[in-house]
Amino acid sequence: MNIRAFYRATKVENAQAPYDTIHLKVFYPGQISEGEIKINQEMIPVDSQHAPFPVVIFLSSFNCHPQMYEWLAVQLSERGMVVVTFSWVEKSFLGKVNMTPGINFQLWKPDTYATGSTSSTLAAIIAELEGLNSEGILAGMLDLEKIILGGHSAGGRIATENADPRFFPQVVAAFAYGSSSVALVTLGHEPRKILPLPDSRPLLLIGGTCDGLLARMNVHNGFPQDATIAVEQTFAQATSGGRDDSYLLLLEGANHFTICDPFDPTTSRPFLDFPATQPEDEIRSLMAETIGLFIDGHVRQQPTAFDKLKELLNNGHPLIKSFERK
Repeated sequence: MNIRAFYRATKVENAQAPYDTIHLKVFYPGQISEGEIKINQEMIPVDSQHAPFPVVIFLSSFNCHPQMYEWLAVQLSERGMVVVTFSWVEKSFLGKVNMTPGINFQLWKPDTYATGSTSSTLAAIIAELEGLNSEGILAGMLDLEKIILGGHSAGGRIATENADPRFFPQVVAAFAYGSSSVALVTLGHEPRKILPLPDSRPLLLIGGTCDGLLARMNVHNGFPQDATIAVEQTFAQATSGGRDDSYLLLLEGANHFTICDPFDPTTSRPFLDFPATQPEDEIRSLMAETIGLFIDGHVRQQPTAFDKLKELLNNGHPLIKSFERK
């Protein structure tokens, strides 16, 4: 399978120029047949054997370029999925200009949380996907009733908060790394508060035992400086479970930016992180396999995926600190 990608741009409703355009990169399984490729051809035909494809929309962390997550996008596409990464530079209500996953901070406040989508970008991205499914190389190839949201850090939070049929009924699962639903004291919440997640779709939360960024942020919101407590408390309090499709996976030795490869230290906040203590390429391999099997089982309904996922998470893997399911 040959993974290919192309670019698109779309506008964000109610955003003001020049901060009103999202740039998307769409990864898809391609198929190259010798003798059929022309010298000036850029769009490689789709390998349609797995179509219609479920779609993964991946939301980056603050000031983390989507290129840092291409390794994951490629590996998920190799499993027969279409994956969308995107970049959006916006000017926030605080007057700061950042690359963000698109957060409606007004809906993170105590009196408005869970009353609407906290994402400023997902509606525009899904509309663009509908256009791609109606014409062009991916026409008729996308299963837009099977959209999976994934993300890192703040992007992971937006992914898990918006796996909600009230806002996006076509979203059927979510996964996140280095993310929690800890309420921000700066927005008026009381300390040590965990905000509820929709909890109506399969959910995979992944954390690292050396996540220095989450550990330091905890202190500002009333928690001890601990690398995993925010993720653990999110799983314990923000989700009720009962369907055996909610997972918590803690990875030994992974820090906040282990998911990023190659990592760009110039715009994010690596100086707040703890050093990783295990080989990060091996951690990423385990991470990708877990996410892939989670989607294969709970979204694509592949019976063998459940057995493989169970075996992977319960065989005493040296990079797994702990695993819970409910």
